[in-house]
Amino acid sequence: MATAAVVPPQEPAPLSEGQRLACTFLAPSRTFTDLRRNASWWAPFLITAMVSLLFVYVVDQKIGFRKVLENQMQFAPKQADRLERLPADQRQEMMQRQVTILKIISYGYFVVILALNAIIAAVLLATLKFGAGANVKYKTLFALVIYASLPELLKPLLAILSLLVGVSSNAFTFQNPVATNPGYFIDPAASPVLYSLLTRLDIFTIWALVLAAIGITCISKVKTGTAFAVVFGWFGVSLLVGVGFAAAFA
Repeated sequence: MATAAVVPPQEPAPLSEGQRLACTFLAPSRTFTDLRRNASWWAPFLITAMVSLLFVYVVDQKIGFRKVLENQMQFAPKQADRLERLPADQRQEMMQRQVTILKIISYGYFVVILALNAIIAAVLLATLKFGAGANVKYKTLFALVIYASLPELLKPLLAILSLLVGVSSNAFTFQNPVATNPGYFIDPAASPVLYSLLTRLDIFTIWALVLAAIGITCISKVKTGTAFAVVFGWFGVSLLVGVGFAAAFA
């Protein structure tokens, strides 16, 4: 009897950088599967950096860092009270120093984003390797985290649009510039803990978390339920830490 030849399954066609970016939103499994072939992460990071810089520039031109700082201090009455107790010349000097620091941090925030993604990837790697026995490389997981965070760029883009059409700057903050979470409708000075909790329940953040969990299943043999448990478990930890800080400094 003739033995039928076994045809090995074909590997999916490699994606270009443009296709990977588009598929992150339209067919994320294709993008994340392709990361096993090539864990390049420069394209999404460059887009992240450009959006970040554009956002900060528009804020600088339309609102100004002095106004942004004053808005943030309204949400921190204790800090504002300490500043008000200073003599006028010292108060002015302190405000100018804080404005300068805020400006430097804001324009360089894309570097902070890269560092945070590196830490997140390291935490996920340790959890997957020691908690789920997954066989996954750090560079692949790092690329996954950066690609999965792309939906969060929609938030600063919406903020840019709102500033360009003339939305009031009286309550603008970098932390929560548009109404994409229930915390936007909470007075942070009156309820800092509730504000901290609800602000983190952002639609684009949840989207990014779901993509990260899907991606983990694509680059490793981890089950879907385990991937979601790992991603949202660590999100829950960060939520508790954030709320704890808000309670401590309220």
